[in-house]
Amino acid sequence: MKVENTKAQMRRGVLEYCILSVLAQGELYPSDIISQLKDARLIVVEGTLYPLLSRLKDSGLLTYRWEESRSGPPRKYYKLTTVGERFLAELDQTWDELAQAVKKTTRKNR
Repeated sequence: MKVENTKAQMRRGVLEYCILSVLAQGELYPSDIISQLKDARLIVVEGTLYPLLSRLKDSGLLTYRWEESRSGPPRKYYKLTTVGERFLAELDQTWDELAQAVKKTTRKNR
């Protein structure tokens, strides 16, 4: 088993949560989302992000609006819906509990 595969799966497992968390800051263009995720060392490409945004939108967690661009095609800006905000609050609580459990079970006796 390769450690890189496991690390990639761990990142993918939290990606939706991270996207929702980034969008909690406000309305964002996908390249801004990618930039913030890359800054956090969660490597994401457009081919990964757009299907996730579509799935989150279809689930009622996100909405978007089109904005005309001065250079190029119109841009789609995403933001959390009220349902998405509540969903994220639940994920925040679950993440805190999970992080504590993982820390407790992986702590080495020193």
